[in-house]
Parts: sequence; structure tokens; C-alpha cells
Amino acid sequence: MKMSMVSLGCDKNTVDSEMMLGLMNEKGFEYTDIDEEADVMIINTCGFIQSAKEESINAILEASKLKEVGNLKALIVTGCLAQRYKDEIIKEIPEVDALLGTSSFDKIVETVEEVLGGEIKNEFLDLDRLPSISKKRKNSTGGYYAYLKIAEGCNKNCTYCIIPSLRGNYRSYPLDDLIVQAKDLATQGIKELILVAQETTLYGVDIYGKKTLPKLLKELAKIEGIEWIRILYCYPEEITDELIDVIASEDKVCKYLDIPIQHASDNILRRMARRTTYDDLVNIIGRLRNNIPDITLRTTIIAGFPGETVEDVDTVIEFIKQMKFERLGVFTYSEEEGTVAAGFDNQIDEKEKEARRDRIMRVQQEISESNLLNMVGKTFKVLIEGRLPEENVYIGRTYMDVPGVDGYVFVNTDREYMSGDFCDVLITGSSEYDLIGDAL
Repeated sequence: MKMSMVSLGCDKNTVDSEMMLGLMNEKGFEYTDIDEEADVMIINTCGFIQSAKEESINAILEASKLKEVGNLKALIVTGCLAQRYKDEIIKEIPEVDALLGTSSFDKIVETVEEVLGGEIKNEFLDLDRLPSISKKRKNSTGGYYAYLKIAEGCNKNCTYCIIPSLRGNYRSYPLDDLIVQAKDLATQGIKELILVAQETTLYGVDIYGKKTLPKLLKELAKIEGIEWIRILYCYPEEITDELIDVIASEDKVCKYLDIPIQHASDNILRRMARRTTYDDLVNIIGRLRNNIPDITLRTTIIAGFPGETVEDVDTVIEFIKQMKFERLGVFTYSEEEGTVAAGFDNQIDEKEKEARRDRIMRVQQEISESNLLNMVGKTFKVLIEGRLPEENVYIGRTYMDVPGVDGYVFVNTDREYMSGDFCDVLITGSSEYDLIGDAL
């Protein structure tokens, strides 16, 4: 039988989808990217913010039509939307044959078999259950990188965020299991591991009694074939000197850190229930830059949080001018039912949110252009990801760039490269977000 998969939302969801693909393949299901041919369709949904919910619902409705015009016999909905709105989906979209909660994705094979056998069994196991890791995971990025999800859930309970109620409390995957998974990915040709979780910096606290991310990094660095190890989603207040030392000393660990600060005004940080202040952030970023001089820092800001004043926005702008983040994204606040912040007074108009976002991004654009201009004349190791239609122009990334999020390097060369190759590139030019260079 044939199956297809629609994976929506974040990179953590991507890992869940790859686990399900591996389990289904191991059971004999053949993957197809032609939806009309699929006997089984799995939609792994996102339910984090309104736009993501709408995308997930539209995907389910489109898939439901295949019950009439395709071969579809089983439509399974998994992920955050399924967890958050299970009753509504069961009531409003009867074409859905089964739902799986966020902690139950490893039950996909049993669920599909039950549906094909004429049963309907929705599976919502304890949110604090740790799903088992499939050793037959199928990487779906289409490149030479893979996400390694090191933990589930979150304990932070920021006032704007629904994740703890969708994903449960923080729980780490055992280190040995992660090493086995990483080695398997290396045998599939993966060159770059990108460590993800709702928060990576707390890895191991729940099962080992201490922060164990530094140890995990050292063990991953020993794996043959893995060239780059990248860390995303580091809460700034949890960054330790030990972690900084490992990033600085391990050659395979990219000098890159994603630290989503969300704001810089003490007033808004308190309202968000964040654990840092303006001064804390200055101190943490200063330690990182002092100890890892070539580090690239990425962060995110929420614009238009309830109660945010023009002075709060001014504080953010002053902060990013001072910090000069190499990478920065700004998102407008999304009012989500079930969160504390949804009940706050002084909700801000959507147009005003967008205006504040655009104001911050204009400042960051100037910083980005300046930072990239400073790269001209320097040489970087570049991972080749493809070739442009133009003759002798390749596209790749440096350690400073997360795939699909950050910029690219356009590499001029007369040599032949394959995707997955590394080469040294002399940077000769730059644009707003990308670099241009010559292979050496």
C-alpha cells in the first residue's frame, strides 16, 4: 500500500514526521508524493498560532477530498492541531479517520492498521509520555542536514505560549539513544546535525540531574561523517560557561547560537514571564562574544505584545543596535486562546503590530548589510547545496547560516562540485542577506 505525508509547522514536527515515515516504511508501506495514489495519508499539523492553524485546517480539508477522487482509505491527523482541537476535528471533519496526539506519534502503524481494519481509535496518551525513537527514521530535508530533536515539551510557561499544554513538560531523550540516531543519520550521508527542542539548553536536567548539552555535543562530535553540529533554541538564562567553552573548543560545533530573547524591555519581559532582564541579556551576549569572537547570534523579537508602548519598542531598537545581531527575525504577537496573555488588557491593533515589526526590521536590515559587508575579503568553509542554472555558479551555506532560515553564499568556480561537498570560498561581495564568493 502507498502512503503520503504532509508535514507542517516547526522543525520539531519535521522530526516527528520522519519518525512516522520510517515506522510506516518498515511496515511495508511505500511512500508516494502523488496524493491521488495514496491509500493512507498522514497530516502532521501545527496549532501554534492562527496562521498555522488555518494552514493545517486547509490541508486536512484538501486531503478529505481524496476520499472521493483518489485511492484514500485512511486519513490520519497528528500533531499540535490534533492535540489542541481533537473534539472539534472529530465533530466537524468526519472524513478524518483517526487522530494522534503529540506524544503518540510512535503509535502510527497500529493506528493505520486499525483504521484499515475498519476500526477508529484516536490515541491521546499522557502528554508527559516520551515517545520512542525509531531507528528507521527517514530524513526528509532533501539536503545533507538533519534535525536531531533532543527533548520534548517545555516548563517555562511564557504567557504568550500554548506549547506546554500541547507538548507537555520538559523531558529529555536519553543520550545513548540520540547517539545511535545520529550515527544512523551519518550513514545516510548527513553532514550537519541541527539540535532542536523547545529549549535545548536544559537538556538532561530531568534525567541526569544536570545540564548535559555540553556532554552531548562532545559525544556527537566523535561521530565520523558529521562535520557540523548546530544548536537552536537556547534560552539565554540557561547558557552556562561550560556550554560556551564546548562551543568555543569543539571544531565540529558551529560557532552559531540561536537565542530567542523575544523582547528587551524589562516591562514586556516581565509581562511575558521571561526569566531575563535587559541587563541580563547584555551580560550573556557579552560573555558569548568575548569567549567566541567569531560567533554568529540569531534571535527573535515579538512586536506588539499587549501593553507594549512606543518606549518599549525604542528600547528594543536601542538594544539591537547595541548587540548587532547577525541574524534577527521579528514576529507580530498572536493572541492565542488558552494563554495568559490573551486575557491581558491593552491588546494592540494588527496594523500597529505590523508597523512596529517593520520599524524594527528596517533597523536590523541596516545591521545585516553592514555585518555582511564586513565579510568581504574573508575566507569561509561552505557546504554546497546545489547549482544555479547559470553556468559555474553554486549555492551553499557557511556555519553562519541555518538552512531555509538564513542567507546563502553564491559560489563562482570552474570546478565541479556535488551537493554535500565542502569548499573554501573567498567572499568578494554581499547583498542584504547573502554573500558572493570565489571557490579557492
